[in-house]
Amino acid sequence: MPHPQSATRAVLTVSKLNRLAKNVLETEIGQIWLSAEISNFVAASSGHWYFTLKDERAQIKAAMFKGANQRVSQRPKEGDKILVRANISLYEPRGDYQLIVDFMEPEGEGQLKQQFDQLKIKLAAEGLFAHQHKQALPEAISKVGVITSATGAALHDILTVLKRRNPAIEVVIYPTQVQGEAAVTQICHAIQIANRRKEVQVLIVGRGGGSLEDLWCFNHESVARAIFNSTVPIVSAVGHEVDVSIADFVADLRAPTPSAAAELVSRDQSALVLAINTLQQQLSKRFRARLNELGYEQTLMLQRLQRNHPQKQLEQKFQAVDQLSQRLEKNMVARVATEKVKQQNLSQRLSLNNPQKGVAQRLKSVNEFEQRLLNQWRKLLENKHQRLANAGQLLDTVSPLATLARGYSINFKQQKIVKSVRQLNQGDKLTTRFVDGEVNSEILSIKPNK
Repeated sequence: MPHPQSATRAVLTVSKLNRLAKNVLETEIGQIWLSAEISNFVAASSGHWYFTLKDERAQIKAAMFKGANQRVSQRPKEGDKILVRANISLYEPRGDYQLIVDFMEPEGEGQLKQQFDQLKIKLAAEGLFAHQHKQALPEAISKVGVITSATGAALHDILTVLKRRNPAIEVVIYPTQVQGEAAVTQICHAIQIANRRKEVQVLIVGRGGGSLEDLWCFNHESVARAIFNSTVPIVSAVGHEVDVSIADFVADLRAPTPSAAAELVSRDQSALVLAINTLQQQLSKRFRARLNELGYEQTLMLQRLQRNHPQKQLEQKFQAVDQLSQRLEKNMVARVATEKVKQQNLSQRLSLNNPQKGVAQRLKSVNEFEQRLLNQWRKLLENKHQRLANAGQLLDTVSPLATLARGYSINFKQQKIVKSVRQLNQGDKLTTRFVDGEVNSEILSIKPNK
């Protein structure tokens, strides 16, 4: 005996189930960042990498194809802690849930770089890097504020350059930590104090070189907003020349090193050429930074394009069609049930109003009407016959055939009736029509009546 719901049950094949699961994974979750430990690493002869990503409680299979892994600077090994950017997918033939990796780097540096890029995009969208918000340095600077470590090499370099270039410049030091969580609060507080006191014309904010982690306090959002809100122009001097921080983008002017910052705020005629070169370097760095930013935006657009690939849209449409088919089947069943109820109601009403009772009376009325209609039709037909006969007689009396039958004839010249000899000339061809035929002749002479 069939199950009572077998008519509406949607039965899937394994292939279709895996395809639907793959579509859900790829469209609903999409691209992710994942921190994990690598294991079971295999570099296939095709150039593709296959490995497992795991933590202390779970693991997932992953693949990185040749086109993507060629951009990895160093091949990973068993036990490496890595950060990957990947799309969740499913290998349909085996039903394996897996990751398709398109970017890989060591874990710590990758996370910080990701945070750096995210904050950079956010602040750029808010306009914190916009050129119209940049303040110009005063033409003649006599008092400079320095926000850095009181014991660091950066302060020593700044004081040495200022003393060499312009010993008359007064320096106000706002000592802060320049590394660690406490450094963020201290740097922001020092900027606020300098703005509140209004005792310096320009501020140098920075420190010497170090790793990305060492410089991280200058990539903090609070420090960026404190620099942006400062009414005192700020020169950012963080790390070495190759180091770039969020503070560099927000500051009114960026110096590649603390020493270069001191030179920028102590300009003189002899250093004008050097200042121009520095500005050119700054322009070049900003240009490269902008190129990097545009490259990152292009990567985001390519990822969006991949997520909106027609194949994925088709897969979504396939799933939508399946859902609509199920809804249609359910609606058809419900509609059939409703129509059955209506049919039963109509049958009951029809039995109560059986038309057989009035059929005999209706037939009698139809017969009477039919007889009356036939009588009127006969009268009308006789009347038409009589009128037709009268018209025939009248037509016969005026018909040219009747005239011809009494012995008359009609002459034609070139299909036109000849009514007078004035229409004729000697040698004309005539056609003479009698009641029983025609005669063709030629005019030999013409004799008009006098």
